[in-house]
Amino acid sequence: MQKFFSLVISAALLLNVPTLPASAGTRVKDITNFEGVRDNMLVGYGLVVGLNATGDSLTKSVFTKESIVGMLERLGINARDNNLKTNNIAAVMVTATLPSFARQGNRIDVTVSAIGDASSLQGGTLIVTPLMGADGEVYAVAQGPIAIGGFTASGAAASVTKGTPTNGRIASGAIVEQEIPFDMKQLNPLRISLRNPDFTTARRIASVINQDLGVQAAESQDSGTVVVNLPNDYANNPVGLITRIEQLPVQPDLPAKVVIDEKSGIIVIGENVKISTVAIAQGNLTIRVTETPQVSQPNAFAQTGQTAIVDRTNIQVDEDTDKQLGIVREGVDLQELVTGLNALGVGPRDLISILQSIKAAGALQAEIEVM
Repeated sequence: MQKFFSLVISAALLLNVPTLPASAGTRVKDITNFEGVRDNMLVGYGLVVGLNATGDSLTKSVFTKESIVGMLERLGINARDNNLKTNNIAAVMVTATLPSFARQGNRIDVTVSAIGDASSLQGGTLIVTPLMGADGEVYAVAQGPIAIGGFTASGAAASVTKGTPTNGRIASGAIVEQEIPFDMKQLNPLRISLRNPDFTTARRIASVINQDLGVQAAESQDSGTVVVNLPNDYANNPVGLITRIEQLPVQPDLPAKVVIDEKSGIIVIGENVKISTVAIAQGNLTIRVTETPQVSQPNAFAQTGQTAIVDRTNIQVDEDTDKQLGIVREGVDLQELVTGLNALGVGPRDLISILQSIKAAGALQAEIEVM
């Protein structure tokens, strides 16, 4: 029988540690984003050359052949009438992230991924590839040798592959050619977006900002947005205000949630999960059938009788009679909950079913999210 392994991870591993002061909270910059300060995705199509016979097959990857012909024509070489048979070139998609406020001449990392039937990009060099944004404009140009984290080796009867040799990376492989214009002085009011929207957390952020500035400048607009009107001292200095706000400590509020990954058996239980008084019993009925057939045959030199197979069946039934009814008291914290469920001697798969059954009975004061 297949064995399942899982990991029960607590969102509050230090329940027995005394409550920390507010100054030890999470920084605002770690749980929020500021309007206008964002990255942009870039993508481009290019060719990787210099592969050691691990590139695309031109008979199967027609787009690679057409790209090679087009590239050579731009270089003044007419190869359209010739029968190309190279396997040292691969067509790739090049992706990158353009950081906020990246300036012309800055370098950014790029990721290169094969889209044809190339077996490896090891040793290849990406030739000049324009990288475009969602608006179709070119914002960077990529080129350079590719570094991959895997390899592939094969022989007549076996092959070995480590990692993904058809995917690589070029550190600082693209140069920013066009900037995305944005004027920070337009940020009035300043809008702060929570990465995990929550009304309580938004209200706490607005409160710590007002307390630090000494004026009522911040207001929680909804569960995911805090609006800050620039005080007179920062009317022309929004960067200074952002720098001050993002360092403020705040204690995020977490919803009571149990996350279950059915595929791997992983269970994550939030700190605020509570259970009403409930009795739990868990048991399995296991029936094991073992067949041990025996051969019956006549004695040596016997004149009568014949060889026959006689069935022998052994049936065992395990009803888990040693399992007892357990009681989980109301208002227990996370540590007591995990200890009580572990005391029942249940495995991760059974624990998933128990939590779902407790939720169905209305005794689990939390949301269950199944991934």
